[in-house]
Amino acid sequence: MITNWIPQLFKREVQEEIDPDMKFLIAGLGNMHPDYDGTRHNVGFELVDLLAQENRGTFKNDTLGDVALIKHRGRHIHLLKPSTYMNRSGKSVRFWMQKLKIPIANVLVVVDDINLDFGTLRMRGKGADGGHNGLKDIQQMLGTNKYARLRIGIGDNFSKGRQVDYVLGKWTDGELDRLGEILTKSGEAVLSFCSIGLSHTMNKFNS
Repeated sequence: MITNWIPQLFKREVQEEIDPDMKFLIAGLGNMHPDYDGTRHNVGFELVDLLAQENRGTFKNDTLGDVALIKHRGRHIHLLKPSTYMNRSGKSVRFWMQKLKIPIANVLVVVDDINLDFGTLRMRGKGADGGHNGLKDIQQMLGTNKYARLRIGIGDNFSKGRQVDYVLGKWTDGELDRLGEILTKSGEAVLSFCSIGLSHTMNKFNS
């Protein structure tokens, strides 16, 4: 009886592997070194960590990054934390797109943004890098700016010449009080992107 199930299981696995519309790559940007843990610039890492935790995913170290697989409404969602450091994120994103055979329409990059108020979410299907080095490198490596990105506002509460210190600084106690709620909403936006698409998700979550 057990042997009768094997062809069916194998057939289902093959079908999942070859169906690109059901596969997604969510790249949360950040810096791997422990010194960057808990910094504003690593909010992309924090979001994919939360998604893995809440959806029974486990990150494993692999080529150019840590990767995890979660499933949601039949979708296979690959979570990526590039290990190339922020400024070379594109190398990792391109590698995993090609390895997993995921079309660019099913790729979503999650980044911090000083141009948005703290906690503001903004999803777009294309656009300029806005001075963000991670987005800039991804655009260069992919040869296009037409890929989806979810920008999580971290605010611009810094004095002139202190931008780097602010971005690489730790969350304040006040920010931490709100961060959990912000990450939860961001995670919902990611799963929405994977299930109902970019347009409907933008209408629902953009603030």
